[in-house]
Amino acid sequence: MKLLFLANRTPYPPFRGDKLKIYHLAKRLAAKGHELTLLTFAQSAEDFAAREKLETIFKEVHLVSLPAWKSAMNCLAAAWDSKPVQVLYFQDATMRKKLVEVLRANHFDAVHVQHLRMAPYLAGNKFIPRILDLPDAFSLYWQRRKSVDRGFFQRQFEAMEGARVLRYEPVMKDYELALTCSAEDLEYLQQTHGAANLRLLPNGVDLDTFYPRDHDYSHNQTLLFTGNMDYAPNVDAVQYFSEEILPLIRRSYPAVRLVIAGQRPVESVRKLAGEGIEVTGFIEDLAAKYNEASVVVAPLRFGAGTQNKVLEAMAMGIPVVCSNIGFAGLGIAQGEGAFMQVQPDAFAQSVIELLNDEALRRRTGHKGIEVMRQRFGWDAIATRLEDYFSEAISQFAN
Repeated sequence: MKLLFLANRTPYPPFRGDKLKIYHLAKRLAAKGHELTLLTFAQSAEDFAAREKLETIFKEVHLVSLPAWKSAMNCLAAAWDSKPVQVLYFQDATMRKKLVEVLRANHFDAVHVQHLRMAPYLAGNKFIPRILDLPDAFSLYWQRRKSVDRGFFQRQFEAMEGARVLRYEPVMKDYELALTCSAEDLEYLQQTHGAANLRLLPNGVDLDTFYPRDHDYSHNQTLLFTGNMDYAPNVDAVQYFSEEILPLIRRSYPAVRLVIAGQRPVESVRKLAGEGIEVTGFIEDLAAKYNEASVVVAPLRFGAGTQNKVLEAMAMGIPVVCSNIGFAGLGIAQGEGAFMQVQPDAFAQSVIELLNDEALRRRTGHKGIEVMRQRFGWDAIATRLEDYFSEAISQFAN
């Protein structure tokens, strides 16, 4: 097939969810002989420098500059526009013009549109098969944010944005197919919007990078949290864990260390460093950092979709304790690589039980490896995306 990928962010380097999914799927589709074109925003010099890497996957790479100041100007329209602010952030006349140009110059079999943020660019277009790939149910994300205490003005903005997202999400029904990465999110969107065109496309794991590395299950002193540390759910999670859960664990394990590994840590995260807490910043070899951990923790209190940190740790055989965010969408039972807990005391107790028991850590880790190999490798997920392209093309033809 000849396919166009329309993305909101340059998918290289693949260090965050909305980048790594497109990168790994496109890499595997190209290897199977499909001809791919990429049209995306470039928001930094690093994005423009990624062109050479991307051209090893995509036959054509089109980068449209979207500096932060321009996006900020777009968001000023929020005062009189009903679309969500994050959709307005990515609205750009140059992108619209470039999209028309690329579509006219090529005969694509289908278009993959990444994220609700890019949905307006092909909404209403009835001339080509389209798939809208939603990383998660955004209205569910905003709904869950309400459970976390925020300042007055932040609460007001989040209430406004959440309502706008809820009203805007039905745009998914205009596409031939809409994809989401979690069974939990899919069910929520079906019930909320009555969308019949939803399909499941899970997040995956690069099993060539995140694989068992003779992990030493004998140590029990290191907890690890990974993620982009300017992302609100991650920032909240490490603050919450440090303040409400870690002290409970230290009653049993006073010397336990928490390592917070991820790029761009904001000031509130950097301030957590000290007294057995390490904030690393960017990690070149994240797999090696996973392998040093006794237990990976993912105590997110809001968000949607699935958590890459959980998938990656499980693929390497590192036991995980996580919150309910994303767990239901994995379709796994307690102990199949991870334990899910919501309350601070129960979360701490699950961590303590793993630290107490080397055999439990080993057993949990090995079950996680098995689950990831069977269901979450990118090769299998790319094959599923191929099938969805064929389905969208068939629907369009009929």
